[in-house]
Amino acid sequence: MTATLNTTIIQNASSSTPNITLDTAGNALFGGMPYGASSFLRNRIINGSMGIDQRNAGASQTITAAALAYTVDRWYAYCTGANVTGQRVTSSGTTVSPSQYAYQFTGAASVTAIGFAQRIEAVNSYDLAGSTATLSVNLSNSVLTTVTWTAYYANTTDTFGTLASPTVTQIATGTFTVTSTLTRYSTNISIPSAATTGIQILFTVGAQTSGTWVIGNVQLEAGSVATPFERRQITNEIVLCERYFQTSYDFGNAPGSTGSGSNGAPSHVVEATANYPSIQIIFRTRMRVQPTMTIYSPNTGASGKIYSSNASTDVAGVVGTNGQSGATTYVNNTTIAVAFLIQAHYSAVAEL
Repeated sequence: MTATLNTTIIQNASSSTPNITLDTAGNALFGGMPYGASSFLRNRIINGSMGIDQRNAGASQTITAAALAYTVDRWYAYCTGANVTGQRVTSSGTTVSPSQYAYQFTGAASVTAIGFAQRIEAVNSYDLAGSTATLSVNLSNSVLTTVTWTAYYANTTDTFGTLASPTVTQIATGTFTVTSTLTRYSTNISIPSAATTGIQILFTVGAQTSGTWVIGNVQLEAGSVATPFERRQITNEIVLCERYFQTSYDFGNAPGSTGSGSNGAPSHVVEATANYPSIQIIFRTRMRVQPTMTIYSPNTGASGKIYSSNASTDVAGVVGTNGQSGATTYVNNTTIAVAFLIQAHYSAVAEL
């Protein structure tokens, strides 16, 4: 049995405006956002699922008290009182928001606070100014019952200051009452019209002196409805992350490691004996700004070194000119014979 619904307006009984208006040309005008379980590029958070971890490759890291440390891609952490441990962990997520990974902090004696945050570039958040946005997240804590969220905007475009001297204005703050069971929470945030300069989302807890705090599937989106977590293809997510940080190491090998050896390391065969032969590096993704770079020996993982493979030795290396699309690194005044191969891995940072 088939039937045709003849109408021009579809409107929720509690809505003051039409949800969908149909015209005679077959077009449908949505009064709000068309929501669904598939991707509509809604999420302004990058790597909200915590799946990309180029810096640590899933290994645990020590978050040093009173210092900012980047963790999984695009996320930074800090703590006060004492050091804590952070790590990407496997996680089944929640019933309504399943996930492969989450980020977990392990508390320690004397810890007074832990923070976990992401800064969103102005170009990716400009349109939220003067509107309502919705923040949603998976959370659990084995000891504490309160997680605080706070939203800020940068006082100057894409400039958020330092941990000790932030240059931001608070938009709003609130709390989620959490349990030891990973659960999905959401809240509406009224974004002021001045918030055209970039937004920061920060989650904090207090004295996590033991136990664990788990965070996953973070989403910030336009509108007042918490829609299903947006699942982007991993290829797309990596490209988004690489605008801010990238490395030449194989996926799953942290910078400075020797796990992938020379796999993928930029290299050059010296045409004539020289003291300053160079290697050209081409970035896979154009970076946000000119990055800060570190080079590593593919053989030992030592930073500031280029590997002369024929001589089986590390030599001092220097990063020369670099831009958003690539860089040059060169041997620093060490004789390299003709036809010798030189190689160097790299990491490049252009975070906000």
